[in-house]
Amino acid sequence: MIELTPAMQGFVLHWGEMGSKWGVNRTVAQIHALLFIAPEPLDAEEIAETLSIARSNVSNSLHELQGWGIVRVVHVLGERRDHFESMTDVWEMFQIVLDERKKRECDPTLIVLRDLVEQARKGGAKEAHTQKRLNEMLEFFESVSNWYTQLRRMPTWSVIKFVKMGDKVRKLLGVGKA
Repeated sequence: MIELTPAMQGFVLHWGEMGSKWGVNRTVAQIHALLFIAPEPLDAEEIAETLSIARSNVSNSLHELQGWGIVRVVHVLGERRDHFESMTDVWEMFQIVLDERKKRECDPTLIVLRDLVEQARKGGAKEAHTQKRLNEMLEFFESVSNWYTQLRRMPTWSVIKFVKMGDKVRKLLGVGKA
């Protein structure tokens, strides 16, 4: 078991809260936070003891985090147990999370919307309003998906530079203050 400082505990608790708001199981998010903030890799027993959660819950949560690609198994010299660590590059980690969310949420929605637009088109005048609304939604999802694909082709350093430009982008586009 590791001793959590007040700041570490605050981060773990807050990340768990935020995780539940983002649709991620609170325990999964807390384990991720613990692994991110821990100074060294932890084994499942240490995680369970530190967070006071069942070992089986830790195991399932670790599998989920590994599935997302943001936590990995590491081997510690002289230890038989698997240890786990989180990615530490927050930009890369969030890109992976966004990739997974796009794959799990946006891509299936695009497939369904395309199918529904086609169904509405076949419905003729009776479905004209529905077809119009679904087309608008489909165009939005396709635009965002295409934008994200283009953004992901950029090297991380250029994405960081773009994000940090902030207000300069608005000025570059000639958009007045909000």
